[in-house]
Amino acid sequence: MTGKKMGTRAPFIEEWDREKRPKREEHILQFGEGNFIRAFMDWMIDLANEDGVYSGDVVVAQPIPKGLSEPINRQQGLYTVVIRDGEGNDCREEARVIRCVRRCLDPYTDYSALLEIARSEALEVIISNTTEQGITDCERDRPNDWPPSSYPGKLTALLYERFCHFHGASARGLLIIPLELIDDNGGELKRLVLRFAERWALGKDFSNWFLSSCKVVTTLVDRIVTGYPAGEESYFEQNLGYHDRLLTTCEEYNLLAIQGPKEWADLLPIHKTRANVIWDEDISPYRDRKLRILNGAHNAVGLAAFLAGHQYVIDFMEDALFRSFLEAVVYDEIVSNFTGAPREARAFAAQVIRRFSNPYLKHNLLQIAIHGCAKFRVRCLPSLLDFSVRTGQAPPLLAFSMAAFIAFYRGEQDSDGYAGKLSDGTAYPIRDSEEVLSFFEEVWRLGDPHAVAAAVLAHRSFWDGRDLSEVSGLLEHVAGSLERIVRDGVRPALRALMGER
Repeated sequence: MTGKKMGTRAPFIEEWDREKRPKREEHILQFGEGNFIRAFMDWMIDLANEDGVYSGDVVVAQPIPKGLSEPINRQQGLYTVVIRDGEGNDCREEARVIRCVRRCLDPYTDYSALLEIARSEALEVIISNTTEQGITDCERDRPNDWPPSSYPGKLTALLYERFCHFHGASARGLLIIPLELIDDNGGELKRLVLRFAERWALGKDFSNWFLSSCKVVTTLVDRIVTGYPAGEESYFEQNLGYHDRLLTTCEEYNLLAIQGPKEWADLLPIHKTRANVIWDEDISPYRDRKLRILNGAHNAVGLAAFLAGHQYVIDFMEDALFRSFLEAVVYDEIVSNFTGAPREARAFAAQVIRRFSNPYLKHNLLQIAIHGCAKFRVRCLPSLLDFSVRTGQAPPLLAFSMAAFIAFYRGEQDSDGYAGKLSDGTAYPIRDSEEVLSFFEEVWRLGDPHAVAAAVLAHRSFWDGRDLSEVSGLLEHVAGSLERIVRDGVRPALRALMGER
């Protein structure tokens, strides 16, 4: 990685970037400003601008009250994506300044600015990445809220503003690309917009305009983004020649699979760049493979590894016990139940394990743990249930993962929020919805690990209406592992489990 020579003081990126930025129209509104979307979708849009297959900039809307609008605007939308990849001694870095983000709006302090974007003739595309919890219903939202709290509520209000301003003109419909990691994200977002429209009595004309004029696609995203490289500031300043508060790191691998008519692709032609973008009528094979194998492996191993004292994915990959656990759970309990092409699934699993071994990817396990309850349901539960159906037994390794997940959520409220404690007394944050955190704080007052496990498995709202204690042998496995984790710690409990295999 090469950079500019250092002087007495490294400039900030907005000072360093003396290149004249092209004057492009803001064709894209983006809900979400986190590391992933900036190192994934904005990176792709930036490539398309550079390659001359597109000309458009992004205006970002902060999706929650506390966000990044201030540092993004201070840096004039500029930031650096550093791709870091390789294995062993074969490691490489590639830095790219992203110039397609023009500004960031905070609708919680200036909602009128967001509505102004809705009335823009230049607007063509809306993209979003608001976490697994972002595309959910919120009955508290009202049409006169300033703004509605949920992303679907904000989107409905924005689209209605646009519908009214342009008098229902079909040409003013938008391409809507959700990147949230939930099943059928486009279909679910479309259903919620229609639900809000009905609840808010916005009229059939608006709903018909939305259905006929707006193009909502379903997507699958895949790139490991490790975010800001804390502790390496001096290294990057030396090599880049400037300070960047928003620098984010990621791997080279990327995949965006989009389910929708291929004639829509040219509205945002990122598929014409070196980015790995696939338009297909059915992306379910890509989705199932990625969710179950890559994301499932993260959540099956990550929380247990954190409780054992590891901080990053690469840490547990260099730990023989946890690497063995990862390989066993992936091949024996996830891939073995995969109903798609088994050869391709095993090849993808091998690729995932190589990606996890990338020494540059300091993927923080606490980041993986955010909204861990929903993530376990989406990423691990399908493999657990399929194993049970296929064999008539509960999968012991995924049951251990569930026990570690329950142990991770053993915490209580403090001045900074809900927190757990490691065996050495170190506190760690547990970030999830208020409903989830309140449940776990209450259930852990039961004390007895078997009673705690039984209550969690029977809590139907966590598991899409299922009572998991009805899965043959699952409660026994989860309760037994949870008891050993509480009594002995994660590492001894896992060593005992792996020794039984």
